[in-house]
Order: sequence, then structure tokens, then C-alpha cells
Amino acid sequence: MGCAVLTRRHVLEFLAATPPLAAGALALGAVSSVGLAACAPSHLPDPIAAWRNPGAGETDPRRLTHAHAILAPNPHNMQPWRVDLEGDDTIVLTIDPARLIPVTDPRNRQITVGCGAFLELLDLAARESGHRADIVVFPEGEPQPVLDARPIARIALKKDPKVARDPLYTQITARRTNRQPFDPARIPSDDDLRSVVSAPLHLPSADDGLALTVDAARDAATVARMRDLAFGGWVREMATPAANRESVNVMRIGAAEIARHRDGLVLEGPAVEIMHAVGLLSRKALLDQDSMASKQGAALWKKLADTAPAFVWIRGGDNTRATQIAAGRAY
Repeated sequence: MGCAVLTRRHVLEFLAATPPLAAGALALGAVSSVGLAACAPSHLPDPIAAWRNPGAGETDPRRLTHAHAILAPNPHNMQPWRVDLEGDDTIVLTIDPARLIPVTDPRNRQITVGCGAFLELLDLAARESGHRADIVVFPEGEPQPVLDARPIARIALKKDPKVARDPLYTQITARRTNRQPFDPARIPSDDDLRSVVSAPLHLPSADDGLALTVDAARDAATVARMRDLAFGGWVREMATPAANRESVNVMRIGAAEIARHRDGLVLEGPAVEIMHAVGLLSRKALLDQDSMASKQGAALWKKLADTAPAFVWIRGGDNTRATQIAAGRAY
């Protein structure tokens, strides 16, 4: 399939005819790669290959569980994990210092929460294969005030016929980040929120001091306050030049960049391909708060916040690294 040659006039006519698509495309991965995404060079890797039957053909359970764990949600999709296999059954998880976001996450709290999500998916995959994952977090001590070369976790996989499978395993490859505005006709009920809040968590015993609380709200006053907090945080980050630049530096614009890098923040879809092709969407434009791309992105994110019908949050008793890991697993 060939790529059409478009002029600036053509793209402006297209955007005028389809403003919802244009705005939605700037929502950092709001839509799937379709249509003009076929213009991506065919020799580049499949950016979603890891999601297709992860671990297929692996005979080492450590490699099998790792193939699932790398699909965990993580800040800026930096995929910061580094894994070493020791002996016959042990995995050592550390962090790649080149894959941190020091401006947005100066104390590496978000990255640590992401590592908790990694460990949770690893545990789900281990259970599915009939193994028990004995996870010890920060076996050489908690790195403070930032992460260092010390291990995040040491995991021993043991064959265990008594281990219980978790139905959430089937959701690992089904998870998606949908950054479209919320549907006002689909408001969660009180029963829906109670089911989320009461879901069991894979955490150490309460004696370890890692008790977490999960709360939810959909009353108008709380939702209004949370909407303001959510959008206010986004505005602060975008209005802080160093933080905005850090995000823009890992922005993958269009199917070709997404395939080439397979990490970072994603802008995809037909409108993105067209805007990028004629220069309306670029890193320079994203760094300019007054550009059309930035203004459309802000309007879209405001709509995302303003249509959120309810909120769920996880709270720990402290802010230790172990609690951050536990929060990531709970999330």
C-alpha cells in the first residue's frame, strides 16, 4: 500500500471535517494503528509482538513468566526492568538507569510502583504454569533517595501443585490503555466500586506493615475535586519545560516510530500520520504550549478529566519502597 502525497491545505480540510478524530489522536495512544499506519516500513519489528501469545515455546518457567511481566503498565512506558537469571530457578530484577524519568519522577517512586506491577504479572504467570513465586523485595536494602544498582527483587520459582491459579491471568494480554473520553451512559454502580475495593490483593502478611487501603467514590463533590486534581497535575507537568521535554523526548509519533522504538508515549492513528507528514505535529510543536497540537492535546485531556464518572485510589501507610511495590501490585 502506498502513502498518498498530501498538502497542508488537504490536511487542514481533513481536520476541519473530523475534529473529534484529530483531537482524540493527540491523546497519547487514544486510537489503534489503522489506515495510514500501514505506511510504516514493513522491515521494522511488530510493535505489539510481545502481546501475541507471550512466552510461547519457552521451557524455562523464568523466561515464560518474564514474557508476561514485561507487559506491565509502567511510567511513560519506559520498560525500565533488567532481569538476570541465576542458578536453575532464580530471577533477579534490577533497574536500567538509562530508562528512568528523573524530572517527572525525581525520587523514582513511579518507576518503583511500575516494578510492583511487573512483579504482580510475573506472579500471575507463575501460578498459571503451576509455580510458586517466592518474591523478596529489596533483598540488599531499600535504595534511597533514588534507586541504584541494588536489586528491586529476588524471585525463586518453585514447582507447586497446590498453588492456586488466578483468573486475572487471562486479562494480562487483554489490558489496554484507552484514553478516550468516558461514556456518560456507563457510570459504575456502587456495587461495581465495592467489587473493586474488596478485590483480594497479593501482598505480604499484615505483620510486614504493608497494609494498603483501597477506596472509591462517585459522589459529585469528591469526583469534582478529583477531576480538578487530575487535570491540574497534567497542566503542571506540561507547563514545566523540563518535564514536558522529558515526555516529548520519548514521544513516538506515528506507526514507523512506534515500531522502531516499542517504548515511550504513543501518538498514533490516521490523523496523526497526516499531521506528522505535513509538519503540523512534531516534537517542536509539542514543546510549544501555543501550538495547535498542544492546544488540541490540552482540550482532549480536559475532556478526559471532566468526563471521569468515578475514582478509585490506593493508599499505603507509609512511602517506603516496599509499600510502593505493594501499591504497584495492588494496582
